[in-house]
Amino acid sequence: MKKEVSDINNLDPEIGPVVDADGHVLEPADTWEKYIEPKYRDRAIRIARDDAGKEVLLIDNKPMESLRGQLGALGGIELEPGELATRGEYTYADGSPPGGYDPHARLKVLDEEGIDRVLLYPTIGICWEGNVSDGKLATAYTQAYNKWIADFCRTDPLRLVPIAHISLLDPEGAALEVERARKDGCVGIYLSPDVAARGGRSLTDPAFRRFFETAQSLEMPVGFHVVVRDKPAFSDISGSGAESALFFFAFLAIDVMAAFTHMISAGVFEMYPRLKCSVLEAGGNWIAAWLDRMDHKYEVMKNVTPFKLKPSEYFYRQCLISMDPDESMTAQVVEHIGADYVTWASDYPHIDASMGVAREIRSRLSSLPLESQRKVLGENIIRFYGLPES
Repeated sequence: MKKEVSDINNLDPEIGPVVDADGHVLEPADTWEKYIEPKYRDRAIRIARDDAGKEVLLIDNKPMESLRGQLGALGGIELEPGELATRGEYTYADGSPPGGYDPHARLKVLDEEGIDRVLLYPTIGICWEGNVSDGKLATAYTQAYNKWIADFCRTDPLRLVPIAHISLLDPEGAALEVERARKDGCVGIYLSPDVAARGGRSLTDPAFRRFFETAQSLEMPVGFHVVVRDKPAFSDISGSGAESALFFFAFLAIDVMAAFTHMISAGVFEMYPRLKCSVLEAGGNWIAAWLDRMDHKYEVMKNVTPFKLKPSEYFYRQCLISMDPDESMTAQVVEHIGADYVTWASDYPHIDASMGVAREIRSRLSSLPLESQRKVLGENIIRFYGLPES
């Protein structure tokens, strides 16, 4: 455990279901070699050693440079704060607790943490899209992962909830994979916020119409999540080496905020009024100020915008925002924007996550009415994703 969570003696034990909106798996290193279409097996994502003996993530047989020798940082929840900087090579296996790749071990983690259910997102899957330009290969990568995560969650389909990874690099393949993944048990869609992951196209490009209409008709919310890239956004102003480390880590959230803002400003929610969207791992303290800002700017620009409602009205109609457990204004945000629009996430087993977070988020919410606590802790996710009640 990386930090202690103080005991809160007045937490209501009858709080209702506690649902983690964004937990992660650590895909076994041979996932793609086992699950990918045979014709793509020689291009499968895998972990290997370079000529210097360092562990590398190979994507279409090319190494991801930013993770060379440090693949364990994709997990790493068991590290003490700052420990990564003092280690040598930190392998993927070193950073992978069993709860990341073994469904039975994950269920034990849920029990220990006081979490009833978890929506599961990829880890290696948030790394590769900016390194792939072949749309058919991208679809093959996502399909392989989606088949594996569906198998993982079949161990306990009520508590382990699979989210499909979809790449928009191949728009037609994306729509077909949404349909296949839904039949296989996936309840939502993870989309990379990276423009490169959709071939530089706007989300309103006609090529994506079938995908969005499919997601909307199947009632599968899309969720934007942070990504890891060899060349992060704003790399031209961040500096390099040690001086850039905190900048890049903190600015991972900006990709998600930008994609969410684009969904509103480009008119995606106007075009697809029943499409639902989760905003993940960007924190949530900013959302009230950002909605206020967009509404204010809309009053100046509304004659030229491709939508009819105020930006905040699309958020309230179609979105959820996920709070991080250590944010200090969670209760105030819930009070300000309403308990129906907020959820929470653990980010287990990533390096900046901690154990004890379900108890921590409950303590953050303890000043609110019980009805509001119940919505944020679990009821909103059950409603938003159409999960079974019991």
